[in-house]
Amino acid sequence: MADIVIIGGGHAAAQIITSLRQQKFNGSVALVSEEPVIPYQRPPLSKGYLSGELAAERLPILRDKVYADMDVDLYLGVRASSVDAVAKTVTLADGVCLPYGNLILATGGHARHLPVPGADKSGIHTIRTIADVDALKVDLQNAENVVIVGGGYIGLEAAAIARHFGKQVTLLETEDRILARVTAPQVSEMYTQIHTEEGVTIQTGQTVTAIEGADRASAVVTAAGERIEADIIIVGIGLVANTDLADTAGVETHPAGIVVDDTCRTSVDHIYAVGDVTWHHNRFYNRWMRLESVQNAVDQAKIAVQNILGVPAVYDALPWFWSDQYGLKLQMAGLGEGYDQIVVRGDPATRSAAFFYLRDGKMIAADCVSRVQEFMQAKKLILAQTSVDALMLADDTRPFKEIVAELLY
Repeated sequence: MADIVIIGGGHAAAQIITSLRQQKFNGSVALVSEEPVIPYQRPPLSKGYLSGELAAERLPILRDKVYADMDVDLYLGVRASSVDAVAKTVTLADGVCLPYGNLILATGGHARHLPVPGADKSGIHTIRTIADVDALKVDLQNAENVVIVGGGYIGLEAAAIARHFGKQVTLLETEDRILARVTAPQVSEMYTQIHTEEGVTIQTGQTVTAIEGADRASAVVTAAGERIEADIIIVGIGLVANTDLADTAGVETHPAGIVVDDTCRTSVDHIYAVGDVTWHHNRFYNRWMRLESVQNAVDQAKIAVQNILGVPAVYDALPWFWSDQYGLKLQMAGLGEGYDQIVVRGDPATRSAAFFYLRDGKMIAADCVSRVQEFMQAKKLILAQTSVDALMLADDTRPFKEIVAELLY
């Protein structure tokens, strides 16, 4: 029997191991992952790993020695098929049965696939696992025309890497602008300009209706009747939470993920859930949400471990995210939904600017492009929920740290 069984292979799983070691936990631990490798970083997959700048051996979050030192039983390359919450056991696809004291579901999600005719052909790629990107790398070498479906972060990062390799890139987005679900129009405009300058053809308001080709995809057909030739197609249209295992245990789920409280407990005793798969309430924005971010995965993992070890703790972290395109780091603090004013600091045309989202005179989020100081200081303003002066925020002649100090103190 394992005192703690972890199911998952990402940042949350690795952080659970780290937190247990930091807390001097000496019980038994088992980690189950469907992938045949130890937990690794996923954000670099669409950035440095796809470009070849980051080697595979640098992806693991923890070294093999950490798992060995903690006597973690590793079950890699095998899927957990069911959970019996009454007997407190996990059954693996190979028939192994693992009894547990506490179970932590860090199952993440899988890339959403195009729901159109022809979407099962070869030459169509998603970016979620090492295996996904390894296959994409091979295909990308011999491709000339690359079509990317989806104008979110994954799609844009993939576009930047494809252009790095000199490919002809067409990006299709259903909405009327890229990043429409996550940023203000001003940020979308800035990234449209950047990608256009870098040679990407962006077509918005384009819905894919079919993929043409024999066994292999050769073209994308849109609702507008346009046919776009493609040697390969990269699909980045979101993530579907892996809730199947939770369903076998009778755990409450939502269409978006596994329901957890602010201690990361599920509706079933001794079962916790953390990371991309969780549907949880966020106190800053007073609504339920699922977050796909390293920050969320790491922080929830820490909270779950504390509660399992009898140290009461609640999850109330401010969400933050990042993206890297053409060497430009976009850092995002908070969620901009419901804003009533955007303040721009800097000149987007120079590829360096900060966009502050205000509601009722208070900052609720910030998108910072090549502006590390603004990102770090904006988090303080968001957490403080103090009234801010829009003209002061926009004054790029003053150090932002100085402005924040004046507003807060």
